[in-house]
Amino acid sequence: MFNVINMIVSVVATILATALLLRFWTQALRVRPPQQVSHFMLTVSNWLVMPLRRVLPGVGGYDWASLVGALLVVLLATTTYLLAGFGAGDVLILGIHRFLKWIVYGLLGLLFLEVIFSWINPQAPLAPFVRALNEPLLRPLRRVVPPLGGLDLTVMILVLLLWVLIALLDAVFGGLLGMP
Repeated sequence: MFNVINMIVSVVATILATALLLRFWTQALRVRPPQQVSHFMLTVSNWLVMPLRRVLPGVGGYDWASLVGALLVVLLATTTYLLAGFGAGDVLILGIHRFLKWIVYGLLGLLFLEVIFSWINPQAPLAPFVRALNEPLLRPLRRVVPPLGGLDLTVMILVLLLWVLIALLDAVFGGLLGMP
């Protein structure tokens, strides 16, 4: 029973947290999303972001309400582990771990989309939007790693670095939770 409840809660939380994190990232980079993406983000997340903005106004050009909203969604979704017998402290640590991993997985997803667009249709309407979201992460690598024979390896290097980051997060939080 726990697995079914956890799966349903995780799917709903993933959709909501993705919209909130994408909202934060687009506003942090000042990238204007296409109408369909903007409509999706606002429709899914306004009910949470607008009340949070009364408490957490945007400071420094960042939409802190969206980021904190995503954290709250992940923490709330992680409370299902209380049903499995986890303690409250472990659930909090697991929630922070999941939140950080979801951020990294979101970045991996954006990189994956950019690769798909570059292979299939570089002129797709969403391609410039995805490229603009990935550019701040790829630009520092492009300064260090030049293209080899016209092949840009920076996306593969960043994917590898993000997977290393996930392994580090797993090691650190696994140690905090007493897991190998």
